[in-house]
Amino acid sequence: MEFFKYQGAGNDFILVDFRNESKELSREIIEKLCDRRFGIGADGFMILKSHSDFDFEMIYYNSDGRESTMCGNGGRCIVQYAKDQGIISDHTQFIFKDQVYRASLFEKYVSLHMQNVDTYSKLSDDSCFVNTGSPHHVEFRETLSGVDVINEGKAIRNSYGKEGSNVNFVSKKSEDTFEILTYERGVEAETLACGTGITAAALSAHILSKSSATTLYFNAKGGRLSVVFTSDSNGYTQIQLNGPATFVFKGQIKLS
Repeated sequence: MEFFKYQGAGNDFILVDFRNESKELSREIIEKLCDRRFGIGADGFMILKSHSDFDFEMIYYNSDGRESTMCGNGGRCIVQYAKDQGIISDHTQFIFKDQVYRASLFEKYVSLHMQNVDTYSKLSDDSCFVNTGSPHHVEFRETLSGVDVINEGKAIRNSYGKEGSNVNFVSKKSEDTFEILTYERGVEAETLACGTGITAAALSAHILSKSSATTLYFNAKGGRLSVVFTSDSNGYTQIQLNGPATFVFKGQIKLS
């Protein structure tokens, strides 16, 4: 199988083009492909398929081999991949789990239009739950120094029941700039960045009155991303997740 490796702010993905393929991959195979010691290594696995009404369809799996909810950085990476393969030009509409996503490509970044958010839960003055295509618990701290992302993140993740929630620890650096650390369910570890998590953190900063800016910048371990949005009485709309999406390498691997 031919594969391509892309990363968005350190969030890395295996991508395959199945437009002309009818085969299906088992959970065990996908988990092995994502394994960093016995496979290619990635936070997630994505399949690009044909669609009669849109440029393509995106199918996404976490590194545990389970099909999952929306991945913002994955969405930006598959858009860059589609452009690199000549499937799209500088603008695209694609479908993921019956939801339509739009994206635009620029010289150094990909801008992905996220779904509107009209429901959220304010848990405290410093924490919030927001679903931005994937569920996210967002917790603001004075500093991220000393945060035990693995153990604290896992405990909070499991407090949301069987399906769990992603967990984001956020610290404000200025009116429009924040630092963020993320524990991702499905990966069950800290990741270098998370697009839906950064989107959730941006909206949470507004919900919890941490910032009045509607363009916010986030410094993750893997790089810098920005979120632009508008808000009104009905919630949050015109949400854009912006950042780099970079080709790493391609290769072939025997499926066995």
